[in-house]
Amino acid sequence: MDAEVNTDVVVLGDVEVTRVVEFRAAYVPARTLVPESTGEVWTDNAHWLAPDHWDADSGRAVVALQTWVLRSGGRTILVDTSVGNGRERPGAPGFHRWQGDFLGLLARAGVRPQDVDVVVNTHIHADHVGWNTMAVDGGWAPTFPNAWYLVPAADDFYFGPDNGYAQGVREDDRLIYEDSIAPVHRAEQALLWDGGYRIDENLTLEPAPGHTPGSSVLRLRSGGDRAVFVGDLLHSPVQILQPHWNSCFCLDPAQAVASRRRILERAAATRELVVPAHFGGAGAVEVRKQGEGFQLLAIEVG
Repeated sequence: MDAEVNTDVVVLGDVEVTRVVEFRAAYVPARTLVPESTGEVWTDNAHWLAPDHWDADSGRAVVALQTWVLRSGGRTILVDTSVGNGRERPGAPGFHRWQGDFLGLLARAGVRPQDVDVVVNTHIHADHVGWNTMAVDGGWAPTFPNAWYLVPAADDFYFGPDNGYAQGVREDDRLIYEDSIAPVHRAEQALLWDGGYRIDENLTLEPAPGHTPGSSVLRLRSGGDRAVFVGDLLHSPVQILQPHWNSCFCLDPAQAVASRRRILERAAATRELVVPAHFGGAGAVEVRKQGEGFQLLAIEVG
């Protein structure tokens, strides 16, 4: 396991991008993470999957917990906020009562909590909303006091109290909403969006449902540069080779496949850099169409 901040700023058009990595390790059996994948796809592609995306000795997928810091139009924008410290997550032992140095890593990237103007939650899962809030006086309060938190309305409803916290299937869903989303609502810092949302002249949000009802992607278009931050649309590069393979966390498998294929089709056609939430290695890839799937061309950010 390692934690780091990439201090080299990547510039895409007029947008500066910094990657902050809280955790990276061979974390879960590869075929548990992507249940439809075959053993052969991992071994046949070991020459490029290992060591950044797959640990051949243990058969585990390498995953990262990371946040992308975007500086655009004079504002500081965070894409997802990792796990958060001291959370009760009994259904996710790896995240239960997690303790990390997320704020320290942000500081090393030159970001103080009061500097953040916008927080993008691509969806409401434990490892994407945890540092929305922090412990204050025995409760939870927004970590970023001056920020608007952009939350997909479909996820806010699905995981919220009006839907019984995702219909009460998992206790963790209630805990996540109550400690990481509800306090932002109470502080009147939540901005729910539906159908699409323009942050500024460089950045737009659009729905990509399936992983969760409100899963979304963030598009960057500035000058001649293009990138798409895809959240959990992808957990592993093998899903680029075979886009009909879902992760074990996708709530609506058919819808997730349709969203994944649509986003990858556009990325291949327009030469968008694809930036998933959990890729190890360089963290981002270029893709091109190849038969019914796609081919990885280059690692671009690292």
